[in-house]
Amino acid sequence: MVETPTEEEALDAYSVIVSSVAEAVLPSVASLRIGRGGRGFGGAGSGVVITPDGFLVTSAHVVAAGRAASASFIDGTEYDVDVVGADPLSDLAVARARAATLNAIRVGNADQLRVGQLVVAIGNPMGFSGSVTSGVVSGLGRSLATADGNGNRRFIEDVIQTDAALNPGNSGGALADSHARLIGVNTAVAGMGLGLAVPMNATTQAILAALMRNGRVRRAYLGIAGGTRPLPPPIAEKLGRKAGVEVHEVVSGSPAAGGQLRSGDVIVSVGEVGVSKAGDLQRLMVEGKIGSKLPITVMRGDQLLNLTVVPVELT
Repeated sequence: MVETPTEEEALDAYSVIVSSVAEAVLPSVASLRIGRGGRGFGGAGSGVVITPDGFLVTSAHVVAAGRAASASFIDGTEYDVDVVGADPLSDLAVARARAATLNAIRVGNADQLRVGQLVVAIGNPMGFSGSVTSGVVSGLGRSLATADGNGNRRFIEDVIQTDAALNPGNSGGALADSHARLIGVNTAVAGMGLGLAVPMNATTQAILAALMRNGRVRRAYLGIAGGTRPLPPPIAEKLGRKAGVEVHEVVSGSPAAGGQLRSGDVIVSVGEVGVSKAGDLQRLMVEGKIGSKLPITVMRGDQLLNLTVVPVELT
């Protein structure tokens, strides 16, 4: 006969998971104090060690106040930190501590998360270093509005929503799964009981690699504004998907204009990849697309047309 665990035993099992995750992750989470050169203290947040030789991931808005920082760890050690690069459009940044070796966190894949899954948030809210909260994945595929230094708005797609308590200072901290793997970088407190984190997946790993290598992220630019539009049933059946990206506006002189895209076209694929929302297009506009001939299939009226666009670098 299978015994049903008592409430106390179930709570103990939950506590064991959270405490084991905290024990594994805490040595990799730093409290960051951002400097402003000769103007003193510029801000604070959290960072997570992702390589043993001192690279940390944090939030771009955490390091916006300066290029230098200090990082203190739970064991009392403190190191000077240089900001390597920041990408406001993903709200991710990379810094490097001047340390011979640090405890690097294991990195997971947020694409495998499920709603209801246990997560643990570790950071430095309100200046309290090494704080641990737990909760569940409340939602996936959320969008977070952000902006670059020129005020251009962009949405970070597929953001993780969690009910693990997040407070000012948690930004840049770790969102870990039950196996103590980094699956998100805490980025914002959207409201009471609502926290958001940028997922760690192939897309964000590529962004971090570019920041570590070049100090910036190069993106391709098409020059359109658009949104999701349902496809007519015959087209949807033929393509095997229900929606595409309707072109609302084509910027004059842009690559899209040169490729003969028109307002009212519905983009259904870029290269061999189907698209159904603006975020799909954003994810495809990577460095390798700059200057390359890019096949784009659009629905114009009731016809599918194949066009070619040569994206330029987003500046």
